[in-house]
Amino acid sequence: MIPLKDDNPTSTFPLFTVGIIVLNSLIFFYQQTLGEAATGFVFTYGAVPEKVTSFQMTDFPAPLTILTAMFLHGGWFHLIGNMLFLWIFGKNIEDQLGHLRFLIFYLICGVIASLAHIMVTPHSPIPMVGASGAIAGVLGAYLIRFPNARILTLIWFGFFIRVVRVPAIFFLGFWFILQLLYGLPSLAMRGMGGIAFFAHIGGFIAGLLLFPLWERRLRRKRAYHRY
Repeated sequence: MIPLKDDNPTSTFPLFTVGIIVLNSLIFFYQQTLGEAATGFVFTYGAVPEKVTSFQMTDFPAPLTILTAMFLHGGWFHLIGNMLFLWIFGKNIEDQLGHLRFLIFYLICGVIASLAHIMVTPHSPIPMVGASGAIAGVLGAYLIRFPNARILTLIWFGFFIRVVRVPAIFFLGFWFILQLLYGLPSLAMRGMGGIAFFAHIGGFIAGLLLFPLWERRLRRKRAYHRY
């Protein structure tokens, strides 16, 4: 299932959602200019679990790659897919939290997602890159806040192609179940690369748990200012 748009209007311009999309795109375009050096770039700034767990400080401090990895991508489809999800679901969460809070929320979810992947594959020499862990946190927040929003979705299964509107709770719930179904068997193939399903799972759960706390705190703050 590919999301095309939602029916959930916003009241503010999604400054950081757009900013993150632009930054990710610019970094990816820069990667494309590096040629053969792009591999070294990814291994330096991507999150390599064995480097992070051993706190390697050569070239670039490995612990910091937990942050830098979420701004790198492995290919055009990887970038476009992630940015599509971020645009559709991120702008509403930014509208709810406010610009700076959204950025902090996004980065925290991304860090938790990276750590979840590293915990599952602590000795892997393969770099993890991509914004999908942080975006998974945004998806978790969207599920909590807008479960009944309608998502215009392209369903593509063999020769069956159809565009339908489905509730967010169905679309995002199905997406999370897929991460579990693919992620659990991947434990038997740790260190072999592929999709970092546990980054998705960790980020999504982080969004589910953190968003209500942030929103509740924001509500109390707004109520206080009213008095």
